[in-house]
Amino acid sequence: MSAVAFLFDGDITQKGYEKKRSKLIGAYLPQPPTANGAAVVRCRLQPSEGATRRTFRSAHIGVCDIREAAARERAASAAGNRPLFYFRFGVDQALPQERRTPVTPSSASRYHRRRSSGSRDERYRSDVHTEAVQAALAKHKERKMAVPMPSKRRSLVVQTSMDAYTPPDTSSGSEDEGSVQGDSQGTPTSSQGSINMEHWISQAIHGSTTSTTSSSSTQSGGSGAAHRLADVMAQTHIENHSAPPDVTTYTSEHSIQVERPQGSTTSRTAPKYGNAELMETGDGVPVSSRVSAKIQQLVNTLKRPKRPPLREFFVDDFEELLEVQQPDPNQPKPEGAQMLAMRGEQLGVVTNWPPSLEAALQRWGTISPKAPCLTTMDTNGKPLYILTYGKLWTRSMKVAYNILHKLGTKQEPMVRPGDRVALVFPNNDPAAFMVAFYGCLLAEVVPVPIEVPLTRKDAGSQQIGFLLGSCGVTVALTSDACHKGLPKSPTGEIPQFKGWPKLLWFVTESKHLSKPPRDWFPHIKDANNDTAYIEYKTCKDGSVLGVTVTRIALLTHCQALTQACSYTEAETIVNVLDFKKDVGLWHGILTSVMNMMHVISIPYSLMKVNPLSWIQKVCQYKAKVACVKSRDMHWALVAHRDQRDVNLSSLRMLIVADGANPWSISSCDAFLNVFQSKGLRQEVICPCASSPEALTVAIRRPTDDSNQPPGRGVLSMHGLTYGVIRVDSEEKLSVLTVQDVGLVMPGAIMCSVKPDGIPQLCRTDEIGELCVCAVATGTSYYGLSGMTKNTFEVFPMTSSGAPISEYPFIRTGLLGFVGPGGLVFVVGKMDGLMVVSGRRHNADDIVATALAVEPMKFVYRGRIAVFSVTVLHDERIVIVAEQRPDSTEEDSFQWMSRVLQAIDSIHQVGVYCLALVPANTLPKTPLGGIHLSETKQLFLEGSLHPCNVLMCPHTCVTNLPKPRQKQPEIGPASVMVGNLVSGKRIAQASGRDLGQIEDNDQARKFLFLSEVLQWRAQTTPDHVLYTLLNCRGTIANSLTCVQLHKRAEKIAVMLMERGHLQDGDHVALVYPPGIDLIAAFYGCLYAGCVPITVRPPHPQNIATTLPTVKMIVEVSRSACLMTTQLICKLLRSREAAAAVDVRTWPLILDTDDLPKKRPAQIYKPSNPDTLAYLDFSVSTTGMLAGVKMSHAATSAFCRSIKLQCELYPSREVAICLDPYCGLGFVLWCLCSVYSGHQSILIPPSELETNPALWLLAVSQYKVRDTFCSYSVMELCTKGLGSQTESLKARGLDLSRVRTCVVVAEERPRIALTQSFSKLFKDLGLHPRAVSTSFGCRVNLAICLQGTSGPDPTTVYVDMRALRHDRVRLVERGSPHSLPLMESGKILPGVRIIIANPETKGPLGDSHLGEIWVHSAHNASGYFTIYGDESLQSDHFNSRLSFGDTQTVWARTGYLGFLRRTELTDANGERHDALYVVGALDEAMELRGMRYHPIDIETSVIRAHKSVTECAVFTWTNLLVVVVELDGSEQEALDLVPLVTNVVLEEHYLIVGVVVVVDIGVIPINSRGEKQRMHLRDGFLADQLDPIYVAYNM
Repeated sequence: MSAVAFLFDGDITQKGYEKKRSKLIGAYLPQPPTANGAAVVRCRLQPSEGATRRTFRSAHIGVCDIREAAARERAASAAGNRPLFYFRFGVDQALPQERRTPVTPSSASRYHRRRSSGSRDERYRSDVHTEAVQAALAKHKERKMAVPMPSKRRSLVVQTSMDAYTPPDTSSGSEDEGSVQGDSQGTPTSSQGSINMEHWISQAIHGSTTSTTSSSSTQSGGSGAAHRLADVMAQTHIENHSAPPDVTTYTSEHSIQVERPQGSTTSRTAPKYGNAELMETGDGVPVSSRVSAKIQQLVNTLKRPKRPPLREFFVDDFEELLEVQQPDPNQPKPEGAQMLAMRGEQLGVVTNWPPSLEAALQRWGTISPKAPCLTTMDTNGKPLYILTYGKLWTRSMKVAYNILHKLGTKQEPMVRPGDRVALVFPNNDPAAFMVAFYGCLLAEVVPVPIEVPLTRKDAGSQQIGFLLGSCGVTVALTSDACHKGLPKSPTGEIPQFKGWPKLLWFVTESKHLSKPPRDWFPHIKDANNDTAYIEYKTCKDGSVLGVTVTRIALLTHCQALTQACSYTEAETIVNVLDFKKDVGLWHGILTSVMNMMHVISIPYSLMKVNPLSWIQKVCQYKAKVACVKSRDMHWALVAHRDQRDVNLSSLRMLIVADGANPWSISSCDAFLNVFQSKGLRQEVICPCASSPEALTVAIRRPTDDSNQPPGRGVLSMHGLTYGVIRVDSEEKLSVLTVQDVGLVMPGAIMCSVKPDGIPQLCRTDEIGELCVCAVATGTSYYGLSGMTKNTFEVFPMTSSGAPISEYPFIRTGLLGFVGPGGLVFVVGKMDGLMVVSGRRHNADDIVATALAVEPMKFVYRGRIAVFSVTVLHDERIVIVAEQRPDSTEEDSFQWMSRVLQAIDSIHQVGVYCLALVPANTLPKTPLGGIHLSETKQLFLEGSLHPCNVLMCPHTCVTNLPKPRQKQPEIGPASVMVGNLVSGKRIAQASGRDLGQIEDNDQARKFLFLSEVLQWRAQTTPDHVLYTLLNCRGTIANSLTCVQLHKRAEKIAVMLMERGHLQDGDHVALVYPPGIDLIAAFYGCLYAGCVPITVRPPHPQNIATTLPTVKMIVEVSRSACLMTTQLICKLLRSREAAAAVDVRTWPLILDTDDLPKKRPAQIYKPSNPDTLAYLDFSVSTTGMLAGVKMSHAATSAFCRSIKLQCELYPSREVAICLDPYCGLGFVLWCLCSVYSGHQSILIPPSELETNPALWLLAVSQYKVRDTFCSYSVMELCTKGLGSQTESLKARGLDLSRVRTCVVVAEERPRIALTQSFSKLFKDLGLHPRAVSTSFGCRVNLAICLQGTSGPDPTTVYVDMRALRHDRVRLVERGSPHSLPLMESGKILPGVRIIIANPETKGPLGDSHLGEIWVHSAHNASGYFTIYGDESLQSDHFNSRLSFGDTQTVWARTGYLGFLRRTELTDANGERHDALYVVGALDEAMELRGMRYHPIDIETSVIRAHKSVTECAVFTWTNLLVVVVELDGSEQEALDLVPLVTNVVLEEHYLIVGVVVVVDIGVIPINSRGEKQRMHLRDGFLADQLDPIYVAYNM
């Protein structure tokens, strides 16, 4: 082993030096075994021979050669500085005996090594990753599935039938597809570890794990996981069991079984799933259900400590700031000296090297035309075709001639030298591609090789189209077979692909081409700076760029590869890689021709059928070189058993194209391990690193010396996340083992610069982006000068700011460092970098960890995508994998939970979302890899359709604002003084004073409504008060004053004679909306009874609607029930008997059959304060509450509305409301009698059959004032949206409407009112006519937009301030702004104040508080409250705790604020507007802040097109979001991440549970308000039949 260390400049005395040296070196001197069971040993680095043999020149400043580096390292290690990272070169046989760790019994029992090679340190084994993962999982105590498993409806869990199923290409062959990630994949280990994040508190709960056997069949004799298991468990018992030998890793024939002795069985068991645990819900009501058991479990998991502690943050002007991740004071920082640029060996130009690649082709084509150039294979592995150098030369000439002379006309050729043409060839036809490519080079046109577009919507194909368009491509060269296979339109034309320019398709087969004339000859020049070809590159975001390579770069690259790989003439090379780009193109098409080599091309289709084909061809052709990816090595391992006569001794070089990937090392090791016995030598394996911009960056040189083992680095994963190279110090769990990718290319200079900011040179122990300065690189991104400058024209700086060279460097996009001996190490790609709270993680490393968790059972290797999405100002990691069709729900969920743990342990980072999708559904790249950016796009759009999702926002979102601490309340006096000093008004306002209004109305003389009706029947008997419309818009019924009076008299007689009722008895009126209801109401008043209007049961839905009727009848203590004949039958029907006990109905009177006589006298109340009627309503929180309305309040109410709306007998008002409670009832039944105006009644239920009914009536009767509910408005907006033109044609005209009031008890739904106004603007509706009213239980109408007075105003408030109960106005469109519309004008005689709901003190203008109201028409109290007996009487008579303590107020239970506007009232005062924010009962207290459900719901509905409705509520501090899905059940899981994202982004809240349900599950009351509490009860009692329930961790 060797260490690299650095001397820092500066003097030091001899004594100080000794002291420092002993201190630093002490840790590495022989000592008793460390906790890990092995002491760390340090020895010198022998400079690699390859490095010393060659000669170097060091011309540039800041450039050192490799020999100097080695010498400097020796000096440094002699000086004894602490080593900053460890490398190992080969097996440490040469260690002197006494320096080795003394083997004591304890360390021996820890590391049972059954290995022939003996003392190889396990740290350098590449399969250590799998073991690390298993060990990490074992460290968590055995707690099976502590995470609640999501519930899924059965229809979503249908198993795919196995016959209909084709396995996906587990292959994947794009740039760096996750193909061979996990390390040892043989026997999947099954340490069924636990889901327990709190390793650090395991001591506290020692022995509380459930006892199960945890077997860990780790590979190398169980040296990894089993021993860490052993550390975790108190006593262990080791047995040997025979297991089948594992091919993919070091052969070990034993697994270790660790059993838990009976002694440690436990007292506590984890809750089981189906069992309904009996738990208390938040209200203390025991609920027995599966849902609450799961939630309880979720709550328990969330109580565990999170990793990053919350740091302080400051609140400035109550602006909640997201917590900024403070740098960790203990984070590792680079300590090395500034690195020096590394210069590769000199490019030694050989005298007979050709002056250009075309010249080489001409030479071989003429002097050895029979030499084989390329052999292609069919899918059976038989040679299909041999292309000789002679044929390549003549055919390329033919193609060149035809491109230049046969396209277009003689005067106007389509293609001129320098133009770009596309090369579209399938992966199984390299010969045609090669001919076309060299044809382009000879014609001096620029080939742009791309993939064959298979369908019009291929993943990424559109982006390729943009590249072709920007390169100005008009011609595509293709082969005959490919041309036939392209999709065609019915006319036989090739359609234009999406995003592609119009192309002429030109087939390059010889038989289709004209022979060039004898005298025509291509112009062969020496290589120059013209563009030779353009290679496409797909970026992280899916966009496609074209990298231009000049002819001189092309030639120099071929020369550098020839020198580095020591290619010689006529060597045979087997190529498995894609020959259109990257390593496959450079070796298999270009460098091969320069050296007259013979390429055996293995198509991807053959590899799928026979993964051993490349090894067979190496044997068959005795090939010297093979170009493969680690995937191909892995496949060969899996398939090699049935192969007898494999001999790889001819190979002198096995180029591993993706050798820079973190997982390639395991494939290389495992491959060598198996094939060493078949003649493969260790030094043959040559990983290389490349990038589209810099071409080949580094390659390991083939050596003849087998004593020169390759370099290895074992780096701490924790250090790497800070970009620092450190040896792993802890338990060797979170390490990355990397192999070198050889030396810098001949003729190139390399350095590494900091990945972001100015390109400053890294220190020697710092990870940076590798940059290269050489001739053999790309020169630009075609047509993109800005991006080119940032990538291809970089001038690395020293720390002093001086550039290290006058020549520009090129960023390779690779992250790494230059290690000892000039060896280059790559640890990741810039594209795969994810920066999570300041630490850098590599997507490839995360993939490797995920795959090391029992991979093969549940997901496909190579079908895993890892990317990050930005949520709440930080990147969040998302993992998407394709699930095998045969894995069960429970298994997959178990696997997902373990992946989360493993990543948490090894990378110390939380995964935000892990999704499994059905096999074969992720978008593919042309070679079968996963198309990452397209996958990410689908995830963000919500069209990925996963079959399993696990979200863990609780563990990984650590930058939420700090929860708000409630401040101690300030005393009342100081509040008053404070408000006076700051000039804030106390928030109070009032409507016009009733006493001062001139009112010559006769109705005022009467105290009681019954008297007003009698007076009207006498004075204006034939005046029509009510007109009822049916669904066709015709008059179904009407009532004049006298008709109503006479009908009421008959009903009074009926009540007294048939019902034997006394005055003061309660009568329930169960009528459909109409005239009968009105007559029955006045009949009750005439008889002195107290009416209660009740909505009749729905005939189609008796089971749910009848119990409510029964409940109101019982709670209101009704002595009698009046109704129609039809409903009378319904109440006694068989269906009714099934729903309620029909024997307990009170007396039922049928008013269709009335007595003919008049009552002796009409009852007159003795006192205006006696009860007139009871108003029963179910509030939004699901409470049934009846309020008492006295005669005085009823008359005052009618008068207030009459004055506000200027109602007179000559007026007509259209009402489309439910007449059962609140303002709806008052407008339907009472106002016309009081004011004498005509009410046109439109039952809202009729709109379901005819949505235009209401608006047509308004237009037909030329109505100026109309009232409706939100449900009616929504029905019109949705139902008539597309019909405005036809309605206009029918003469619908809304231009006379001056007020259209929505009657509601909630915050105005501004989006709905605005869309309604916009929609009907064309039909003459004035946008300012639409307004809202506000009423509640204590006062049925507080605000109502009248006829006179200013228009309703809208303000924008800061949502974040609102959570702190502050009101801060912001500009429209500013972030976090919430539009609020004024709830109409305050009615005459109404006073309002805003009070603190806790302290009952008055509040200033800028505070959100409870709306308190004082008015003559306040209700006089609750009759009874059903559902909450403790509701205090102070709702109706509260007093302020200071200030005006005399006035008696009623508390509305709604939060709101007042604002003085610039507008003036009718009486010249400045107008005060009331804004209602939401019900106090529904507001949710989360993280110390107040949230209103509607705000969160609005965000969620916007998140995805399939969400039609949403409701949120809390359950034991968890936010539960219920969404209604309008779409297929397959889309259900798409919603989970999107809902979680939007609530985090906009509200800084973590959703605990996401429930996806069918349309119509969220209950809504008659006013169109959501019944969230009913929904909550249904959820906890497991009655929603959800499609999917996700419990976010």
